[in-house]
Amino acid sequence: MLKKLTFFIIASLLSIILISTISIKNTNLEVAPNTASTVLQETTTAPLKESKNTEDTYLVTRVIDGDTIEIEGGQKVRYIGIDTPETVDPRKPVQCFGVEASKKNKELVEGKRVRLEKDVSETDKYGRLLRYVYADDIFVNDYLVRQGYAYASTFPPDVKYQDKFVEAQKEARENNRGLWSACSGLQQTTISLSPINSSSNSQCLIKGNINSEGEKIYHLPDCPDYEKTKIDESRGERWFCTEEEAIKAGWRKALNCS
Repeated sequence: MLKKLTFFIIASLLSIILISTISIKNTNLEVAPNTASTVLQETTTAPLKESKNTEDTYLVTRVIDGDTIEIEGGQKVRYIGIDTPETVDPRKPVQCFGVEASKKNKELVEGKRVRLEKDVSETDKYGRLLRYVYADDIFVNDYLVRQGYAYASTFPPDVKYQDKFVEAQKEARENNRGLWSACSGLQQTTISLSPINSSSNSQCLIKGNINSEGEKIYHLPDCPDYEKTKIDESRGERWFCTEEEAIKAGWRKALNCS
């Protein structure tokens, strides 16, 4: 009788131990997939944060002139809303303060990573990207105008910072900075930088000029300043066929026109 009781107790203990072991193994199997999933999730999300840090920045490999650069991959970028004196156009002589503007642009961006901001247009007629450029927390377009290295020269539809550039040019002119001090004749209401473009259509005789304040003013053939107003298309100035066309493009009529 005693032997049977002892055997029963031992058998019961072994059963309890066996059941406990199986329960622990099942618990481990349920936890393991969740742990593996957590590790996998952490591994796959880390690179996304890293790639975001360098988004929208591009290395400037070459400065072409005061308002044009080349970035990695060979794409050329034309600064929106400004125009610096010419230095590389084979059709024109090097203009006053053009070399200084190119040097300053090189100092600001060459060899650096810059951020590019698009307005409305993607490219100009030459295939260059049209962008606002930022380097080392400097808004380069604005800086070049404000320090007297460039003119304000906005052209619709890319007019997001037009008022800012006009204000910057006014500040530079009033303080005789850069080209406003070095180049004669710039304090006149109308800037004349090149001869009338021979490509003007005989039916499109309205002159769309941009004055030293950055204002877009059109002149009819019978306006007092028509003959002395010259059109420089590289600065965003243009010819119009009708007054309606000029007004829609953002120009206003000269005040001394009857």
